[in-house]
Amino acid sequence: MPPAVDGSAAVNEVSPVKSAERTVKILETLAASPTRLTLTELQERMGYPRSSLHALVRTLRELKWVEADETGSAFGVGPHALLSGTAYLDRDPALRFAQETLEDLRSDLGYTMHYARRDEAHVLYLASREARDSGGRVSRVGRRLPANVTGLGQALLAELTEAEVDELLPAPMAGLTPQSLTDRAALHAELDVVRKRGWAFEREQNTEGVACVAVAVGYRIPATDAISCSMPADRATPEHVEQVADAVTRHTLALARKLRHEGIR
Repeated sequence: MPPAVDGSAAVNEVSPVKSAERTVKILETLAASPTRLTLTELQERMGYPRSSLHALVRTLRELKWVEADETGSAFGVGPHALLSGTAYLDRDPALRFAQETLEDLRSDLGYTMHYARRDEAHVLYLASREARDSGGRVSRVGRRLPANVTGLGQALLAELTEAEVDELLPAPMAGLTPQSLTDRAALHAELDVVRKRGWAFEREQNTEGVACVAVAVGYRIPATDAISCSMPADRATPEHVEQVADAVTRHTLALARKLRHEGIR
């Protein structure tokens, strides 16, 4: 019978680079899950050997990057993950100005506003201002969604060439609702529309009952950030969408000018 493998031996079997990569992937997998995951569920999703997975999760728990439920058998990200994330936000020089723009837009339109940055084929939400009648919905700050199903993502993908979009997006593309834009030809056609009119619009592509207008913030070339306005889908008549798009475009252009003036790139 082979000797038992303890946690330290399991980690030593893996090169430092691979161990670091696995550690990051564990945190990303836990962060992406809406519920805590057991070791078995983590292993099924990641395919790592159970012995090294157990050792890495145990180390992450000791360092408070991962926490367990009351049974000790299911895991999620811990408080130190939050500290790292807020440090990123605290050091972003554009974010203070973006938050002021979100406040102004919410005052003007009354809807929920988001500020996000493209992260490869996804968008990462950096700031939100919830509508005052939002009913206590949880902010999306820190969440990451596929770029093809969000107005923010489509506004930013439109900053790229068709070849760059094809190289960036996976096949098949992810969908979150029945209305999600997952057909590549249809996405390219929509991005052409976005380029011509200067703003993106999606209806119920990532959240049922919600429509969104988004505009890229042109302080970098190509733009990496965008602002969106989310509204109930039943209010998104063509006339109202135009009004919202005009307001978001006006404020976003002002933000881009301010960031360039401040030397923020």
